[in-house]
Amino acid sequence: MIGIESKLSDNVKRMRPSEIREILTLTENRKVLSLAGGLPGPEVFPKEELAAIASRVIEELGDSALQYSPTLGVMPFREAVVDFVKGKGVKVNDNDRVAVTTGSQEAIYLLAMTLVNPGDGIVVESPTYLAALNVFRYHGAEFIPVPIDENGMRTDLLEDSIKKAKQRGINVKMIYTVATCHNPTGVIMSDDRRKELLEVASKYDLLVIEDDPYSFFVFDDTNFTHLKTMDSEGRVIYLGTFSKILAPGLRLGYMIADRQLTRAVELAKQMVDLHSSTLSQYIALYAIREGVVDKTIEKARKAYKEKRDVMVDALEEYMPEGSHWFKPKGGLFAFIYLPEGVDTADMLPTAIDRGVAYVPGRNFFSDGSGANAMRINFSYLSPDKLRTGIKIIADTAKDYLASKRATSA
Repeated sequence: MIGIESKLSDNVKRMRPSEIREILTLTENRKVLSLAGGLPGPEVFPKEELAAIASRVIEELGDSALQYSPTLGVMPFREAVVDFVKGKGVKVNDNDRVAVTTGSQEAIYLLAMTLVNPGDGIVVESPTYLAALNVFRYHGAEFIPVPIDENGMRTDLLEDSIKKAKQRGINVKMIYTVATCHNPTGVIMSDDRRKELLEVASKYDLLVIEDDPYSFFVFDDTNFTHLKTMDSEGRVIYLGTFSKILAPGLRLGYMIADRQLTRAVELAKQMVDLHSSTLSQYIALYAIREGVVDKTIEKARKAYKEKRDVMVDALEEYMPEGSHWFKPKGGLFAFIYLPEGVDTADMLPTAIDRGVAYVPGRNFFSDGSGANAMRINFSYLSPDKLRTGIKIIADTAKDYLASKRATSA
């Protein structure tokens, strides 16, 4: 048999599996309450509306909906995206263009492909979205982690972190942030900090990637301004997706950025997948025009707020003493810190055997810290199953701590 491993590229050998995708595979066809993936609640999917729209798209547009299309996306959909985001408070400049992507994950990959040279520095929140870390790591980035608190990235530490990176000879190129309804913690960066972030980015001539999948799901009275809207220099790259507000199966995201950058992304995308699904773009276009997207957002916001409240109550009731977390102000996730001594990766197989899954926390830290943390998703399960899953996690953590103490006694 041929030895395939010896033929693999150095880049592939550096790749790490997505912890979330691995857990989803591990729990497939098992009776496990999954709090691991960022899955929307299936009760919010507009199934009947999408079925009718898909049929009409094919009937009315015929070959156009089933044919290849331009790499940046079909123009009517791109125009609809601009109107849609403007209606949600996102500023779009005259020099901006929309690039349609196969989910916002592809947008992150294409940006890394077009912007990151090995050794380039990227400022990231600590913790941050693990799949973005995997993409940037694959392209050889050096991470500059900045801690967060209940008001988002600690921008008072941002400039000092950049200075120290530059002193080490790192070419700091950009800031990546999930500023609104942060993944994994659910916090929202304050506008004062957003202003400071942009001032530092301007001072050091950095690009800013504003990854914004979750800002449609703000549960409490929290005012914020999108970084793209606050930006007066054209340095903010705005990423959005229809995965959370319509259906992830459409695999449809978008990037809004200066036309020079979207041109580079267009060339990269031609090599990756030619273009995103034409059919999905037209389905989403009809869904925007006919109010299906806005209706789905509102339905989801109400459902997820109820589940968030159930989750917080369950955490407060069941979690072992010494645990802590930020109450999510929006989004789909909470990030839980268990007492010191718990290794959530080590604990996960037991939790799965007992019928529940989560994502260990160290995957969300660029420096591999956070061993005692975990991310849980509250949007997918029904409220009663969510509460049951949290109790199982809490009981498993208590047993884990008791076993550690008994071993060390």
